[in-house]
Amino acid sequence: MPAPLRVDSGELTSDEILAALEEGRRVVVRTEMMGGTYDVTLRHDGTVFYCDTPTTLHKHEDVEGMRTCIAKMGYARADADD
Repeated sequence: MPAPLRVDSGELTSDEILAALEEGRRVVVRTEMMGGTYDVTLRHDGTVFYCDTPTTLHKHEDVEGMRTCIAKMGYARADADD
């Protein structure tokens, strides 16, 4: 398994994050929430996309659902598709 890609929120575009996930990499995004700085792990098992936050696990059945989550949560910087 490839090493996780570690980034700060806003460092990559949604397309860049999704490309890494589709290559089988986990993307660990350092982000500020709930008054602190936390790591959020984004991953894809080949079928389902996952977003592991400090408080919950979100699941998305398709790339567009994951793209929407990434944009809504502010994990990526804006790109042409957002």
